[in-house]
Amino acid sequence: MQKNHFKELLISKNVSIKDAIRKLNETGKRILFVVSEDNRLLGTVTDGDLRRGIVSGIGFSDKAERIMREEFIAISDETPERDQVAKKIMIEKKIEQIPIIDSNGVIRDIILWIDILGEKKSVTAPKINSNSVLIMAGGKGARLDPFTKILPKPLIPIGNKPVIELIMEKFYKYGFNKFIYSLNYKKEFVKVFLKENNFPYSIDWIEEENFLGTAGSISLLKDKVQESFFVINCDTILDVNFMDILEWHKEHKASITIIGSHNEVKIPFGVLEMSNGQLDRILEKPVHDLIINTGVYVMEPHVLSYITEGMQIDMNQLIETVARKEKISVYPIYNGWLDIGQWEGYKKGIGILEGLSDV
Repeated sequence: MQKNHFKELLISKNVSIKDAIRKLNETGKRILFVVSEDNRLLGTVTDGDLRRGIVSGIGFSDKAERIMREEFIAISDETPERDQVAKKIMIEKKIEQIPIIDSNGVIRDIILWIDILGEKKSVTAPKINSNSVLIMAGGKGARLDPFTKILPKPLIPIGNKPVIELIMEKFYKYGFNKFIYSLNYKKEFVKVFLKENNFPYSIDWIEEENFLGTAGSISLLKDKVQESFFVINCDTILDVNFMDILEWHKEHKASITIIGSHNEVKIPFGVLEMSNGQLDRILEKPVHDLIINTGVYVMEPHVLSYITEGMQIDMNQLIETVARKEKISVYPIYNGWLDIGQWEGYKKGIGILEGLSDV
């Protein structure tokens, strides 16, 4: 890395999980290096370590050392042809960063994949996956009224593209090209858009006769899915690795996986803590760390059996019903979620495309 820039990837073992997440988001990398006060390398923390830690019950205020991996790969600063050695290790181990340490174990630099091989722009289409993506696009979009009195929510523009085009692009980046739309409100507008644009995808749709809630139309998939499939609301944009999510779902042998996003909820008042009618303390404008449902899921085909065709049911009801008998997993993410189904999120989405804000 450029001189001293590697220090942005270093954290203390006493840093909180929350601050480690913030640091990962700021750097845009997938790994942090845990060091002592004199910069001796102690271990690593990856985005996967954070995800597994949160799922296992580790709190956001807990220290990074609770999830730190003490086994790591490093190269001595005296290694001849260091870049070539690093390149070989990166390819073999499928890693993107390697720390350089001196004889005392002090980290002196970090070699990045991009430093050696350069940032590759894919000139070929990604490897295509057979898993389908169901885009829930039948709602009225009342939170964006009066916009949605004219256009259906799936065609609301973010920059110069409708939101559903952006959603398909995000999935296609990871090889998903089979899209099924659940349609109802102003469905002819959506059909015309999908028919008239020459997208490099397989596109199909199902149609509700009546509004069936946020999950009822899933029953209409019938024989259209034979393996794990994604479900995403048409007002949700995720900038994540969807293949990682699918692999997580399979590894956890879940019937449904919910993608949840870390969110800070700030209470703008003093909160009173009491016991037996007596004041214990006042928390001034506390902040709560929560995992929020993004409206994106991975499901197994047999989940359809929980929904009778034509049945009105919301997603939370479906999940609670399945959870009584089967495993539901959660895949936490820490940035990259955008809900454009309400005005604040919509304005933020426009700002992101114009470089004025971050996801």
